[in-house]
Amino acid sequence: MSHKVGHEDVTDVPVGWRAKLRQIGPGIMAAATGVGAGDLVATMVAGSRFGYVLLWAVVVGTIFKIALAEAVGRWHLASGQTILAGWRTLGRWVLVYFGAYAVVWGFVYGATAMSASGLPLNALMPGLSVRYWAIICGIVGFLLVWFSRYAVVEKVMTVLVGIMFVTVVGTAILVTPNLLDTLSGFVPRLPSGSFVYVLGLIGGVGGTITMAAYGYWTMAKGWRSSRWLSMMRLDNAVGYVTTGIFVVAMLVVGSELLLGQQIVDDDEGLLMLGDILAADYGQWARIPFLIGFFAVAFSSLVGVWNGVSLLFADWWRTWRLPAGATDTGEDYDRKAGVRSPVFRGYVLWLTFPPMALLFLDKPFQLTVTYGVLGALFMPFLAGTLLVLLNTRRVPGEGRSGWVSNTLLTLCLALFAYLAIDELIGLFS
Repeated sequence: MSHKVGHEDVTDVPVGWRAKLRQIGPGIMAAATGVGAGDLVATMVAGSRFGYVLLWAVVVGTIFKIALAEAVGRWHLASGQTILAGWRTLGRWVLVYFGAYAVVWGFVYGATAMSASGLPLNALMPGLSVRYWAIICGIVGFLLVWFSRYAVVEKVMTVLVGIMFVTVVGTAILVTPNLLDTLSGFVPRLPSGSFVYVLGLIGGVGGTITMAAYGYWTMAKGWRSSRWLSMMRLDNAVGYVTTGIFVVAMLVVGSELLLGQQIVDDDEGLLMLGDILAADYGQWARIPFLIGFFAVAFSSLVGVWNGVSLLFADWWRTWRLPAGATDTGEDYDRKAGVRSPVFRGYVLWLTFPPMALLFLDKPFQLTVTYGVLGALFMPFLAGTLLVLLNTRRVPGEGRSGWVSNTLLTLCLALFAYLAIDELIGLFS
């Protein structure tokens, strides 16, 4: 059963496991969007250098992502406001930072996402160059997000997640991992030279600006008020546990096929893995893997085109609110969302201007700006959630307990360290 609130269908809270499983979707969207081809390469490189030893870091990273996304969803449901409305209460500087980040990040990420989607298609069908496959992927993603409601986008994303899960987990089973070695990898250890890779596995997989979009997808699903908190937590856990299994499978593949080899640390490293699969098992093993690679990249593209555009549309709405004005979920329904001109404008921004970067190397200044703003976002998200969810801005049932506060504090410390490390690397 559902009814209307503003422009959105608001669904009644499900009762029973079957009804709850039918509602799962936003968590799959958020988790799949946050895992891109670059994350797979990082996981593969970690597996090639350290084997199964760092599997425990994937588990820790999954727990951290569940904690962060749960906090985002909890803010939306318990406060009745969007995350941008919450950030607005912390000062206008927050909106300045987010607006600058979204504009620069979107321009660079648009080209990156399109290129990552074009690479496996070029490997499967080399008659067209990566550049033109990338443009086709960008346009297909644009049309899907421009003309489809949330329910359609969610179904497409769920299919892509199913494809990438089956192909990559299937590849992990194909390479017949050593079960004893695999189980030993869940015991925390830090071999020499592994610290940076551990931090990368914990902090990098599935951790991007798209985590902040989770609350908007719960709203689009029709989830409103604290009554949906238990459903949101189940949905969030299912999404990130699925992603965690997927990343474990990728690390197993890297450990079995690439241990001791030097891997090119970019998206083309995944194509190399496809070639190794073909040499060891035949072309029939390479093709499903490349299809899975495409599903990973294209699901990130579609998720960003939809989710970050929702964030940007709400940023514009929030920016224009008069000082002292009270913000409500109904105000968001009227002035933001997929029907707003700002949403559509940002989808255009993600798609067409970045195509110029497909024909050029990234300008140095743009790359540095992108790196600086991006490095700061995850500690910014963890820190602001710690503040917002421990104040009277949110009712008692939505405030953080000791478990959430502990995990968010650890996230803040981890992402702050990674940010400082990345900034040193950019300017050294």
